[in-house]
Amino acid sequence: MANPLHVGVYPGTFDPITFGHLDIIQRATRLVDRLIIAVATNVKKVPLFVLEDRVQLIEAELKTLPLPKEVEIIVKSFDSLLINFVKQEGARVIIRGLRAVSDFEYEFQMAGTNRKLNSELETVFLVASENYQFIASNLVKEIARLQGDLSPFVSNNVAKALNKRFTEHL
Repeated sequence: MANPLHVGVYPGTFDPITFGHLDIIQRATRLVDRLIIAVATNVKKVPLFVLEDRVQLIEAELKTLPLPKEVEIIVKSFDSLLINFVKQEGARVIIRGLRAVSDFEYEFQMAGTNRKLNSELETVFLVASENYQFIASNLVKEIARLQGDLSPFVSNNVAKALNKRFTEHL
């Protein structure tokens, strides 16, 4: 019998996707056979980009990355409890990126809650590469709003989408 696929879910709002997210995606492909990038509808946040635009931006970014051909990468949106989405997708691993100690407190609480709700799930924390530890989507949006240089944080494609969004709102 063949080994079952190791399926991981990397959830987030990705509003917008940054170089930090892309770093976590690339590194997560070393851990799983199938990676599902789960784009969340988060009622606690008011995203700059609608769900469909966030999915499209991620799909475009994935085409530019040197990703292993043997790993299947899928982008899906969800608006349910994460553990229900993970179970529906046949995954057993949730992948989360950590930038700082402040991230750890929140992520630790979420991992414990998810494990309590489904003891078969594991959460894997990937510490952001030192080049990306300072990047946060909310800061990127603020830089874009104030017409700053986005090149250290996001791709040209994402920067164009951000600049377009902010010029539309002027």
